[in-house]
Amino acid sequence: MNNKGKGILALLGVAAGAFAFWKYKNMSPEEKQRLKDKANETGRKIKEKAGEVEDTISEKYEQLKNAAKKEANDITN
Repeated sequence: MNNKGKGILALLGVAAGAFAFWKYKNMSPEEKQRLKDKANETGRKIKEKAGEVEDTISEKYEQLKNAAKKEANDITN
């Protein structure tokens, strides 16, 4: 991408950030709290999924490690 395209993307990003800031500043306290609650809930869900993925990876790793040990024992015997 050329510099002109990057500049336009950067300008759009800044404009979107400014709009989001303005929108947030003009929200009522109740709307701000709903937004914060939604962000917290989303963060909680992401942490749960990350934990599930970590557990799955750990299980698969142990299975592969045990299979490799078994294969190594079978070869040596």
